[in-house]
Amino acid sequence: MSSRTPDEARVIPLRPPAAAPAPSSREPLWRDLVGDVLRRERLAQERTLKDVAEAARISMPYLSEVERGRKEASSEVLAAAARALGLGLGDLLTRVHGELVRVTARPSATGRGGSRSRHDGLCLAA
Repeated sequence: MSSRTPDEARVIPLRPPAAAPAPSSREPLWRDLVGDVLRRERLAQERTLKDVAEAARISMPYLSEVERGRKEASSEVLAAAARALGLGLGDLLTRVHGELVRVTARPSATGRGGSRSRHDGLCLAA
């Protein structure tokens, strides 16, 4: 027999509880996100690494390292690379922030951005 009282609600789970995030998952590095955004923008403009590096007045190998997330670029280098791509530093940082949000967002339980129930199930009361 159950130890519930007749007036106590009973929760019936609709799906198994969500698993905890894998311990190996980590936050992405800012330099990786910056590099991804720079490379994506350069390719969208169908420009070569050489062309953008020359316009930014930085070396092509260094820009390549920045795009691959291997180098932590200074704000001056980032501003120069952004300008070479027709962006302001604020535009670049806004895109990088959007990418950070995209890669770290966890889907909501409802799929519509709503909140989860404390019990994640159906509550029937009689």
